Amino acid sequence: MPPASDYRFRPLRRVPLGEDQERRYDRWLAGLDEELSRPDTDRNELCRRILEEIYFPGGLPTPPAGHGPDALPPTARILRDQLDPRNVTLEPEYYRETDLERYYRVKPLIWLWEMFDKSPLGENVHLGVKFRRILARRIFARCGRNFKAFHFVKLSFGYGLEVGDDVVVHRHVLLDDRGGIRIGDGASISDFANVYSHGHHIHDARDVRTPRTVIGEGVRIAYHATVLAGVTLAPDSMVGAGALVTRDTEPGTVHVGVPARPATRKPGGARRPPTRDPLAEA
Repeated sequence: MPPASDYRFRPLRRVPLGEDQERRYDRWLAGLDEELSRPDTDRNELCRRILEEIYFPGGLPTPPAGHGPDALPPTARILRDQLDPRNVTLEPEYYRETDLERYYRVKPLIWLWEMFDKSPLGENVHLGVKFRRILARRIFARCGRNFKAFHFVKLSFGYGLEVGDDVVVHRHVLLDDRGGIRIGDGASISDFANVYSHGHHIHDARDVRTPRTVIGEGVRIAYHATVLAGVTLAPDSMVGAGALVTRDTEPGTVHVGVPARPATRKPGGARRPPTRDPLAEA
């Protein structure tokens, strides 16, 4: 671990946007939030329309005059189909234990999340964090305040996630909530980490266990770490970069290695003053 003298207190700063740009973002996000709040909103149609506007702002490919959609090249027709989540299948639909009623309610929002991330809008941090926050509240079993997910976070069922306040999930994280994942307040999951809640029998992969995985309050999971199904990460514990967690952790302790073992206690000392996240909710 680097000496304390190598570290400097560097809280996040606010990045200013042009007033017109920020208003455009706010109007668009407010419209999405309002539509999703209406009980009569068709989520599949909403997803299809927004993806059409993102990917084809000039309109969808159209067949030659006087011809129907069948006159389009096959690839163009299939491309149009991908905007509607009813025309695609996702891996959790094939799992026997899937609660199809719950899954088909969140599937359009998961597809919208994933396709937004692959679009030119996906790496816009200001817009993306707020966009995903709106969807997370309708996908997760519970989503607390100030949830912050960066681009290319991958969900399984979505409805098996319980997320507390002030949780941060960084780029390219896999949250496999097949058996359920609970994430406590103030937890942070770094880039390219994997958190699982299902496993397969060594003799037959069709024998599947789905224990819930728990990430306690204030836990930090560092880069490229993997947490296996059924593990409980104790409050204020930390998982080091590249570690493989196969058993429960100890509170206030850093766990490293493959498999992960307790290596050191987190140092004490004076707490830094609280600082506001510039992307926190008003």
